[in-house]
Amino acid sequence: MRPLTEQDIRGSFINCSKGEAKRLAIPRDLAERPWDDLDFLGWRDPGALDRSYLVTEQDDGGLVGVALRFPSSRRGLLHRSMCSLCLTTHPGSGVSLMTARKAGAAGREGNSVGVYMCTDLACSLYVRGKSVPKVGGRFEESLTLEEQITRTVRNLSSFLDKLRT
Repeated sequence: MRPLTEQDIRGSFINCSKGEAKRLAIPRDLAERPWDDLDFLGWRDPGALDRSYLVTEQDDGGLVGVALRFPSSRRGLLHRSMCSLCLTTHPGSGVSLMTARKAGAAGREGNSVGVYMCTDLACSLYVRGKSVPKVGGRFEESLTLEEQITRTVRNLSSFLDKLRT
């Protein structure tokens, strides 16, 4: 993924208003991110711990950003042990059901889509072996690293496609 600027990020969101995108917390460490190892930029909002954000580059070079929510511990956690994107296992709270409001009129009507994802949004780093879960891990696979990366990107694209329809 190419390095992103704050302007790139704020202009990419498909499921929130321009005002919401303008107010959301952007990571301060953009210059230090391992861009060559990322399939998407994902981060949690330090001011609203039940919110996360994800921005990815599409095949045409355009960006798609989505605002995500997941249950806070106060409302009861919904967890699964395996991420649906990268297939990394995390016992406990390492995988959460992330929901995103759909784009356009469907989202304004309250429709949303959910996916089980690594709570820390480090899927790209887990697939590449650049990060290891504290507990859990990755299954040994017969797929090559490139095939695993392609699968992760395809799984993310499938989720994003559901948000657009």
